[in-house]
Amino acid sequence: MSNAENDVKRPPSSGPTENLSVQDGLLESNWDEVVEKFDDMNLREELLRGIYAYGFEKPSAIQQRAIIPCVKGHDVIAQAQSGTGKTATFSIAILQQLDMTKRTCQALVLAPTRELAQQIQKVVIALGDYMETQCHACIGGTNVRHDMATLQAGVHVVVGTPGRVYDMLQRRALDPQDIKMFVLDEADEMLSRGFKEQIYDVFRALPHSSLQVVLLSATMPSDVLDVTTRFMREPIRILVKKEELTLEGIRQFFVQVEREEWKLDTLCDLYETLTITQAVIFCNTRRKVDWLTEKMHARDFTVSAMHGDMDQKERDIIMREFRSGSSRVLTTTDLLARGIDVQQISLVINYDLPTNRENYIHRYENIFFYFFLIN
Repeated sequence: MSNAENDVKRPPSSGPTENLSVQDGLLESNWDEVVEKFDDMNLREELLRGIYAYGFEKPSAIQQRAIIPCVKGHDVIAQAQSGTGKTATFSIAILQQLDMTKRTCQALVLAPTRELAQQIQKVVIALGDYMETQCHACIGGTNVRHDMATLQAGVHVVVGTPGRVYDMLQRRALDPQDIKMFVLDEADEMLSRGFKEQIYDVFRALPHSSLQVVLLSATMPSDVLDVTTRFMREPIRILVKKEELTLEGIRQFFVQVEREEWKLDTLCDLYETLTITQAVIFCNTRRKVDWLTEKMHARDFTVSAMHGDMDQKERDIIMREFRSGSSRVLTTTDLLARGIDVQQISLVINYDLPTNRENYIHRYENIFFYFFLIN
């Protein structure tokens, strides 16, 4: 593999990214246009039907400002965490720009984890349901031949992890010729996982002259800024202020436990007291997930466990059972917080205190009622 970053150069960004202005209480941006209704975004009718069928009523703050510049073809940097509506933002922009007369890949999305890639795929397919959009997830741990056959048959959108996507490009199963939009979701997370060389190599394989780049990142460390400088041309920048990310609508409870060894009894008491539709229990380590699951089983509680040490097939089976409702409680780690999207979840329990604020936000993202912290 070559030192890819030395080969990747686009005209340097200028102007807009240097002059951010506070446009409202939630955002800082160099883009003035705000559209408060999906109906006013001039989106195709089939896409609007998909948006409303998915349950959206009004665009979030970032959607009101970011969808239009994305649709208009601008390079866009959105500094936003989960819970802000960022996935739907770039998904809507992708779907609006697709040429449905072509069965070719026209948009490529990279994500740091398999679970997040699969979640993005589900959002794209759901929003594009009335357009009959074909979206495929290229992720490690799945059958390579199946990936190749699906891509060669033709899909409109590819979502994947950098390693598998680069492999498909090398094998010429993924044809980049018609790719017009390149999305890097959770760029800081991807770079922290060591995907830098693969991201650069993927970018080098794409048609630069007509390529639009959209980058989403919770933070902007130096390596992310380096990507924006090398990949993007005069990007629109939209910042969702960190302090505005709240748990509005989520009932939060803190349970003080004097000793670590009492936490298990407290958890079991909660389990027996609350009416649980479906719940997720977060631990900070894979070892703790396995330990807690074993202890719960010993007390005759039905609990499933999932973490990064399991192979992809096993994780898929567990998530399928959880989504279908045959498994009601899932213990997991923060690694999978970004990829859990189950509408019936009514309760999250933090068996371990999250290591930072961002992980706290990720853990609540798809939860609609109660949020417990045991410490």
